[in-house]
Amino acid sequence: MTAPLTLAEALAQLPEEERIILSLHYLRQMAVGDIATLLGVPEKSVSTVMASGKSRITALLGMG
Repeated sequence: MTAPLTLAEALAQLPEEERIILSLHYLRQMAVGDIATLLGVPEKSVSTVMASGKSRITALLGMG
C-alpha cells in the first residue's frame, strides 16, 4: 500500500490551469472575480475550472 499524497503532491498532479486557479483561490485567498480579471477570462470559466480541480484533487487525496 502506498502512502497518501500530500496536498503539495496532489496539486503538482493537476493540470496547470487547475493548479493555478485553485492556488490563487485557496492559498492566496483571491475571489473568483479577481482571478478572472488577473487571468483575463470570464468568471464562469474560473468557476468551472475550480469545480473540476476540486473534484480531481479530492479524488487524488482519497477524500471522495
